[in-house]
Amino acid sequence: MRLVQVLIPEGNRQPVLRALDDQGIDYAVFDETGRGEFEAMVQFPVPPTGVEPVLEDLRAAGVSESAYTIVLPTETVVSERIVALEALYPGDRLSREELKANAQSLAPELLTYFAFIVLSTVIATGGLLLDSAATIIGAMVVAPLMGPAITASAGSVLADRDLAARGIALQVTGLVLAIVVAAAAGALLRGTVIIPPGTDIRTIPQILERTSPDFLSLFIAFGSGIAGAISVSRGSGSTLVGVAIAVALIPPAATAGLGIAWGFSGVAASATVLVLVNLLSINLSALAIFWFSGYRPERRTHRDSARSSVLRRGAVLVVALVGLSVVLGLVTFASYQTTTFEQQATAETERFFDEAALSAYELEAVEVDYDTQDILLGNDPAVSAVVGRPNATGIPPDTATQLDRRIERATGRDPAVRVSFVVAQETEPIPPTTGTSTGVRVEADRGGAPRTTVAVGSEYENSRGAITPTSPARP
Repeated sequence: MRLVQVLIPEGNRQPVLRALDDQGIDYAVFDETGRGEFEAMVQFPVPPTGVEPVLEDLRAAGVSESAYTIVLPTETVVSERIVALEALYPGDRLSREELKANAQSLAPELLTYFAFIVLSTVIATGGLLLDSAATIIGAMVVAPLMGPAITASAGSVLADRDLAARGIALQVTGLVLAIVVAAAAGALLRGTVIIPPGTDIRTIPQILERTSPDFLSLFIAFGSGIAGAISVSRGSGSTLVGVAIAVALIPPAATAGLGIAWGFSGVAASATVLVLVNLLSINLSALAIFWFSGYRPERRTHRDSARSSVLRRGAVLVVALVGLSVVLGLVTFASYQTTTFEQQATAETERFFDEAALSAYELEAVEVDYDTQDILLGNDPAVSAVVGRPNATGIPPDTATQLDRRIERATGRDPAVRVSFVVAQETEPIPPTTGTSTGVRVEADRGGAPRTTVAVGSEYENSRGAITPTSPARP
């Protein structure tokens, strides 16, 4: 429910009260003792959906834009007469005036806006490097990116060019600033003890998630934009929805900045594509929701121009999204291919070592090295298998070659196959290491030539005497 207070200009008291009577609205009139431009103030309750049509009638009765009209949300209204008003104006959509006011309030002053952008980006950058989803979500609470997106869309449907231009400018400058801040923070942290030397940010899961955008990104961004538009137009939950919108924009922007800081053009480019896809999707969905919710300019003479403006802007957003969707389609298809190859290669390797001729051997682990970037760059996949064998059992000839051919027949791709044989045996302890198991590790590449290594805990000493750490293979 809303409480509306309107100052009635001199000579318009009777037409204004008549308009309220025609609507069946209860009101109270107070004599005005101010400057003399107004003769009275009328106050009345009305549901949110009734504010817009009632104000249109009052303007037709002589209440101009120069008069003061105040719309106040009410906490509680106790009256049986409210039921009739709610039946007259069903729904909970906010009025045009409230939407515009909300959009203006969601676009803060530049200093405040840029301060929050910098702070949220710094926090998100730390969360990405720490691989902390909780930290990233916390940064999104600070990010003020929902306001500009809503402001631009509301300004477009209401034919307010200044409002739309402000929203667009804040979005573009805010995201560019986020990328610059993340790049600067990454460059500073990279040269300190905080980030270990040789850290490859491409292996951090939180960063990896934002360097392989696919069609699911569209659904997330569209959902965020729709939720933001609905929350603002209905006056509920905008703060929490703003977090969802910020999650779709700030982390990818920070990832792009980190890609620039580390000199990984692929990371920067793919994260930037994700930023653009999310930005366009959020704006397009918010624009569509506001337009189909019935928001139009106050003056009828402006409605045709508003329709043309919305159609033009929507067409630009759709064309841009279609262009970027080509990239999303390639990444989605590449991701499908890599997943399919990994499943097929793993299954073929398991079946290969389950055969009767290799019954004395036990497959310990299979690791497939193949990602979307390999697909896009035309690189061949790599398959590594770790096999346990009894101490007295020799190495089967051409094992890697046979497995390579089998995987190639099953998948249609020519992988680089590596098979490692591990033999558990008792040996003298190697000081100063204590409490670790030792064993012999024999590796055979695709050509079948064996290489013997000695396993000590999680490290392996090859025949040249160099210690090379190994990471556990994926099962």
